[in-house]
Amino acid sequence: MADASLAGKTILMSGGSRGIGLAIALRAARDGANIAMIAKTDTPHPKLEGTVHTAAAAIEAAGGHALPIVGDVRNDDDITEAVLTTQGEFGGIDIVINNASVIDLSSSLDLAAKKYDLMQDVNVRGTFMLSRAAVPILKDAPNPHILSLSPPLNITPRWLGAHTGYTMAKYGMTLATLGFAAEFADDGIAANTLWPETTIATAVVQFALGGDRMMKVSRTPEVYADAAYEVLTKPAREYTGQTLIVEDVLRDAGVTDFSGYAAVPGTPDSELFPDIFL
Repeated sequence: MADASLAGKTILMSGGSRGIGLAIALRAARDGANIAMIAKTDTPHPKLEGTVHTAAAAIEAAGGHALPIVGDVRNDDDITEAVLTTQGEFGGIDIVINNASVIDLSSSLDLAAKKYDLMQDVNVRGTFMLSRAAVPILKDAPNPHILSLSPPLNITPRWLGAHTGYTMAKYGMTLATLGFAAEFADDGIAANTLWPETTIATAVVQFALGGDRMMKVSRTPEVYADAAYEVLTKPAREYTGQTLIVEDVLRDAGVTDFSGYAAVPGTPDSELFPDIFL
C-alpha cells in the first residue's frame, strides 16, 4: 500500500526558495509534512523573487513545518550540517529531493569554464553528495524516497550536441539517481527522476530561456508538484529506478485534463512549448 499522505513525513530539499521546488514543498505542506530546505538565497536576488526564509514562511502558512537552512550543496560541511540538523529537528529523514540546479544552454565553445564547473558541482556532485549523506538515515524510514528533478537519458545527437555542458550536468543527476536506486534497492530506498513534457513557468524559464513569450506557453509549477506528490507516496520498494515524466505520472493517477495547469488559462495543450531532452 502506498502512503496516502505525506503527513508527518520529513523532506530534505536542495534549493526550493522559488519555482518548482517551492511548489513541491507547498504541496507536501498541505498534508502537514516537515520540510527542510538547504539553499543559498538568504537575501533577495535582484531578479528572482524568494529566499529560503520566505519559502519557509509559505510552507508554514500552507500547514507544514519548515526548517530553512542557509547553505550550499557544493560545500560538504553544509551538506552534513543540513542532514544532521534535519534529523535533529524532526527525528529522521523520509525523502530527499534534489531540486537545486544550474542552467546554461551555451554551446561548448561559448560556455565559460567556471559555469561548466558550477553546473557539475551543483547538479551532479550536489545530487550525489546530498543523497549519499542522507542514505544512512533514509534506511530507517518506513518509505524512503530520493527524487531528482532531471531528465531521462536521451542520447540522440539532438540533445547530446545541443548544449553539451548542460546536458552532461543534467544527465549526471539522472545517472547518480539511478545508481542509488540500484545500489540501495535491498535497503528499500526508492530513487527516481522526474521531468516535464512542457516548459514550466518559473523565473528561470523567463530569464534564461525565453522571457514572457515562453512563460505564456508553459505549464505552472503545480503540475510538477502534483506529479512529485504521486511519486513520493508510492511504495518505495516497488517504485524505483525510473526516469519518470510528469504528465505520464499524472495520467497513471487518473488525470485526463491538464488545462488547469496552463500558465495562461485557455492555452490549448497543442500550443504549449515542449521541454528539452524529450
